[in-house]
Amino acid sequence: MTSADGYHFDPGFLVDHLGELGGGLLRTVEISVIGMAGALVVGALLGAVSAFRVPVAHQLVRAYVEVFRNTPLLVQIFFLYFALPEIGLRLDAFTVGWLALLLWGGAYNVENFRAGFEAVENGYVEACRALGFSRTAAFRQVAFPLGWRIALPSVTNTQISVFKNSSFMIAISFPELTETAVNIVAVSFRVFEMFLAIGVVYLGLVWLMSWGTRAVERHFAIPGGH
Repeated sequence: MTSADGYHFDPGFLVDHLGELGGGLLRTVEISVIGMAGALVVGALLGAVSAFRVPVAHQLVRAYVEVFRNTPLLVQIFFLYFALPEIGLRLDAFTVGWLALLLWGGAYNVENFRAGFEAVENGYVEACRALGFSRTAAFRQVAFPLGWRIALPSVTNTQISVFKNSSFMIAISFPELTETAVNIVAVSFRVFEMFLAIGVVYLGLVWLMSWGTRAVERHFAIPGGH
């Protein structure tokens, strides 16, 4: 395809760089999977602490959430990669990649899970207490199983955002998909083909994730609401 100004679209250029792009995509998936899994665990555990109002721990969780929800992800990445070495803690780009995603996503998932747990009707918990369950047991047996289902739609949205935010790792030259594409463009100057290609890849992967999460949400939906 040739445009009016003489630009020629070259699909063969993309074929020639499939190996490099595949490597970048693999690294994107690696940090995203670790970040998403960690954010899920952190969100569920700390969300329970927040909803359960555990003394001291609850205040620490609130501080964590406020810091990571109210500062830009890019600043958090720079802090981990550039600032921590100033105090003797040096992390490689891969570690910063998944850790930044985990901490950012975890902060949002804390609120997602907290809201889900607190949305469980008090009557269910009170019924457990009337049957002799402790407060902790009632939370574990009733509030947690119902609450995470209520939180699932917002949690899955956060998980997708974690994946998309992996592209921010270009700021520390971690060779994920976007950084790989930029490096190829710097040598080839084939901007249109390259960014069209990675845009399609991101769109396709996010669409697949959205489709999968909707299927999960339908499977675990609470019949008749909560």
